[in-house]
Amino acid sequence: MMDQLWAPWRMELIAKGDSKSGCIFCDLPRAEDDRENLILGRTQHTFAILNRFPYNNGHLMVVPRAHTSDLGSLPRAEHDELAEMLRVAVRLLGEGYSAQGYNVGMNLGRVAGAGIADHLHWHAVPRWGGDTNFMPVLGDTKVMIEHLHASWDRLRPLFDRDFSKVARW
Repeated sequence: MMDQLWAPWRMELIAKGDSKSGCIFCDLPRAEDDRENLILGRTQHTFAILNRFPYNNGHLMVVPRAHTSDLGSLPRAEHDELAEMLRVAVRLLGEGYSAQGYNVGMNLGRVAGAGIADHLHWHAVPRWGGDTNFMPVLGDTKVMIEHLHASWDRLRPLFDRDFSKVARW
């Protein structure tokens, strides 16, 4: 008998594809429902958001509000705020998930792997010893053990607590 792995929320990616116009990194922070849109925290020039299609539970992105794909075009103050947001977000991932390590990176350009190539964003993915297993290697499947809204419920209070400090810049 074949075992089944259920991940119905992944159907959203297949169904929507690239059909949505506009930029989600510009549109989502303007919307009011942070939980539905997975927004974790905001500063004047940046925000943190859970990745709707994560590599691991807690996979988040730190995004400048400025719509640009050119890292060099960010004014120094906005770049500094983005870097601080990333630093705080990684610390909060450690607090919220007891992560033992992190993958942190930015894909600049579609050929470099950027799924949303027109708007810069950092990825921060928490990691643990032994979190790689046979499913991704043999089954080309990642098992997600926590629903996205449960991840939001876990991290948002930490961001609310700490981002009030960051937002005072």
